[in-house]
Amino acid sequence: MEGKRAVLVVDDEPASREVMRDMLESLGYLVVAAQDGLEALAKLAAGVDLVLLDVNMPRMDGFEVVKHIRKKYSAAELPVIMVTGVSGRDERLRAVQTGANDFIEKPVDMTELRVRVSAQLRLKEAQDALRRYQTELENLVEERTAALRLALDELAEANRSTHRAYLDTIFRLALAAEYKDRETAGHIRRVGRYCGLIGRALGLPLREAEVLEVAGPMHDVGKLGVPDHILLKPGKLDAGEWEAMKQHTLIGARLPEGSPSEYLQAGAIIALSHHERWDGSGYPRGLVGEEIPLPGRICAVADVFDALTTDRPYRKAMSNEEALEVMRSGRGGHFDPEILDLFFENLDEVLAIQGEVQEAQPAGETDAV
Repeated sequence: MEGKRAVLVVDDEPASREVMRDMLESLGYLVVAAQDGLEALAKLAAGVDLVLLDVNMPRMDGFEVVKHIRKKYSAAELPVIMVTGVSGRDERLRAVQTGANDFIEKPVDMTELRVRVSAQLRLKEAQDALRRYQTELENLVEERTAALRLALDELAEANRSTHRAYLDTIFRLALAAEYKDRETAGHIRRVGRYCGLIGRALGLPLREAEVLEVAGPMHDVGKLGVPDHILLKPGKLDAGEWEAMKQHTLIGARLPEGSPSEYLQAGAIIALSHHERWDGSGYPRGLVGEEIPLPGRICAVADVFDALTTDRPYRKAMSNEEALEVMRSGRGGHFDPEILDLFFENLDEVLAIQGEVQEAQPAGETDAV
């Protein structure tokens, strides 16, 4: 019997059930019988492929049985053919409205039974195949989506890891210059943090502020190209030495030249312009006001504050109050007034960064403040 399609025959008359059983079995179907609607609904749980349902039955007629069937199974999932002894149009219409797929008149003709049952089972088979395909497709999509999500997560983590390594390389390049000048990692970290803070306070997009924070530590990377006897001289530089010292801005701009990295490009701009002054008295090009690139103007404020508040071979660190007074005196001279004002407006955050990023190592040689 395995592999045969199962047909549930529902009829309250035993003779009618037996006739239908004989006809269906001769057509190669497995027959399950029920004598009323309640028994029929119970036997659906065993799994059948089609229901042949008599209309006129006691307690629960065929129309009511169809309504119960359709609450659980659609017409495509479980076809129902109603068997009626009435050929009237109204009864047939009611059969369709209640959810029947088709109907057959009594007495049942063998040929008509074969054609109608076969047609409904072919439709069901096609629908079953479609549902199986949809289920398989959904499972496949779910599997592929999960695999893609995992691959994307792995790619994202790889990109994050690469990005972290890249930023660490930039930081260590800046740190190499600071260590040559006996500065500390704390100095370049604080300068970068101050630059990011000012950028955000200025209303720059978060991405631009982040680039400033990463690029700010590169402000003195050009000191890698300054001779040690000048860079580490404990006393005041003579005119020639001072000119050589000022070259670190040009060297710092050339080091990342041609790099596609937005961080290195910003670092080059900062290295070149952070010693320019708002009134035009800075170096290397003597730019005035807004001729000075914005990253350079921002870094000038950040770098000077940190330089004033750290120890130098020729002086002890100023207190914050003393350093802030010096910076106020530089408003409109050394510093862009708007940027300096923003620095003071966000002083609590500046001091929080200062307290957070501390190092025990002594600071180094002059930053030419």
